[in-house]
Amino acid sequence: MHLAHFLQRRQRQWKVSVWLVVLLLIGCSFLSLSVGEIWVQPWLPQGELEKQLLWQIRLPRLVAAMAIGAALAASGAVLQVLLGNPLAEPGVLGISGGASLALVLMLFLLPWVPGPWLTMSVAMAGALVFTLLLVSLARVRRVSTTRLLLIGVALGILSGAVVTWAFYFSDDLSQRQLLYWLMGSVGGVSWGQLSVLVILLPALIWLCTRGKLLDILMLGEIHARQLGLDVSALRWRLILVIALLVGAAVALAGVIGFIGLVVPHLLRLSLGTENRYLLPLSAGFGALLLALADVLARVVLPAAELPVGVVTTTLGAPVFIWMLLRSQVES
Repeated sequence: MHLAHFLQRRQRQWKVSVWLVVLLLIGCSFLSLSVGEIWVQPWLPQGELEKQLLWQIRLPRLVAAMAIGAALAASGAVLQVLLGNPLAEPGVLGISGGASLALVLMLFLLPWVPGPWLTMSVAMAGALVFTLLLVSLARVRRVSTTRLLLIGVALGILSGAVVTWAFYFSDDLSQRQLLYWLMGSVGGVSWGQLSVLVILLPALIWLCTRGKLLDILMLGEIHARQLGLDVSALRWRLILVIALLVGAAVALAGVIGFIGLVVPHLLRLSLGTENRYLLPLSAGFGALLLALADVLARVVLPAAELPVGVVTTTLGAPVFIWMLLRSQVES
């Protein structure tokens, strides 16, 4: 009886959380479309200027922030299961760094401005290389959680070193483009760039529906195979989709860290580890967090705008330190 009551209460908590994130996303959407140097009523824009500001600048920015936040948070939640590492996250493990490194090299080598599809393909390739490297080390070499984290940090440092070299040899225009990718921003996203959502959104939905399979995988590979799960095929599919999502996110907005770390970890602490609920909720709260961070980036300074990647790093770094200290105490 106690177990059944506990399970019913836990399911109610998940359902309440779903409705909560939906309502918060609606409220955040109105807030994001309203605030700025010019305040706009989203439901009643006054004049052509406000209409253009709303539909051509703020709405694409909001859509990009929510899509990127959802993609990074869901990817982080899946990586934490795949690697058996509660600190796994695309930014911390260097996967976002791999995508940005590939993009920086492309911007440095190509004489023309690439389109959104080429940009996403290159970023996906860079993210895939780093993801495959990390998963291979985790599964084949049996690298510990601490060492895997250090390897990811080292990969991020390596990508940063190559980017620094690219800065040194680039001209002024290339430097401005490189700086955009490094700092992370959704300020310049247009509807043309959002065409990558045609691939990103189906991939995100597919990833969020793998929760039951991840719950089985968490029982252990032996038990999962006994239950009929093709562990190897599932892992490779998840790796490819994560690389696509991270690559598309970096292609749209550059490197934005800690979304995939903070959101799923806090949800696990507060609600539990059921991935069939955790994955879609991580996507929802990731979208909410990045949209709110973008609002903060626009209003914190009166005469300037902060890159949203700086805001997420400022918010996420203290939580990351707390998680490291907490994991050390538990071990």
